[in-house]
Amino acid sequence: MQTVFGEGDPFARVMFVGEAPGAREDESGRPFVGPAGQLLDRILSGAMGLQRDQVFIANINKCRPPGNRAPEADEVAACLPFLRRQVELIRPEVIVCLGRTAAQNLLGSTESTRTLRSGVHDYAGIPVVVTWHPAYLLREPSRKRETWDDIKKVNRLLGLPEVPGAG
Repeated sequence: MQTVFGEGDPFARVMFVGEAPGAREDESGRPFVGPAGQLLDRILSGAMGLQRDQVFIANINKCRPPGNRAPEADEVAACLPFLRRQVELIRPEVIVCLGRTAAQNLLGSTESTRTLRSGVHDYAGIPVVVTWHPAYLLREPSRKRETWDDIKKVNRLLGLPEVPGAG
């Protein structure tokens, strides 16, 4: 098992935060490199007009939990200070939480992803948009339209066209 701290542009305008590394991420030492990461790359390029190296991608947990289960409270407590420091150093204009675990832990909330998606939240003065985790979208492709809407919200916050190439 290895630590997966995150990667991307240290001056990124947008930071994506997921749950924890999976098996492929643990092997490679890089976040979001498996099928969910490939979908995230397509979301970045297709819905934002950005490439992976133009954003910063991190996780709440920096190590893969046993059995790929959701991180437990003590594991999150051990890793959250590292994510907070990453946010301080990168100073993104917008944070995008990918899924319930990331959103609830970063925002200190117990609300569902569905509820959290409905608004723009705040973390240390930075707007936070919550959307579905790409792994969930692979299982539930019907939610991709909602993710598109969430990413349009991110684009608006960044002053980018809602649809790449349309403005």
